[in-house]
Amino acid sequence: MADIKDPENTIIMTLKGGDVIIELLPDVAPAHTARMKELARAGKYDNVCFHRVIDGFMAQTGDVAHGNMEEGFNIGRAGTGASDLPDLPAEFSKIPHARGSLGAARSANPNSANSQFFINFKDNDFLNGQYTVYGQVVSGMEHVDAITRGEPPMNPDRMISVKVAADV
Repeated sequence: MADIKDPENTIIMTLKGGDVIIELLPDVAPAHTARMKELARAGKYDNVCFHRVIDGFMAQTGDVAHGNMEEGFNIGRAGTGASDLPDLPAEFSKIPHARGSLGAARSANPNSANSQFFINFKDNDFLNGQYTVYGQVVSGMEHVDAITRGEPPMNPDRMISVKVAADV
């Protein structure tokens, strides 16, 4: 496992293959970082499926309203919901959408990000300046690479648990 430099701003996401360590970027995207930690601490991301996984592009998850595979799950609704918290304003930066970066999923409205996010499988420079980047996988990217593909996948993978490293 990677050395955790800042446990308060590091996420440990457990997938079927093992742990993925994500360093959040509170200096770049403070609101998005705070939201992820708040939802993780509330257990909202636990058992949430990866509902949109495009080979050579990204894996999207985080629908805490419809994506929990243990609570009335319907894959057809996964990806259409968010948390009960208000949407977040965009926090665009010069940080690129590189392999392993964490981006805020949103609708056409730049200020509509809420709980959903994606992890880039490769450098996706065409997203730069259009979606908030607020984290970077520093360990365990091989587990992200192994997520089942599909829009939606027939048998989706899930985030087994998502924790703030400081709480573990």
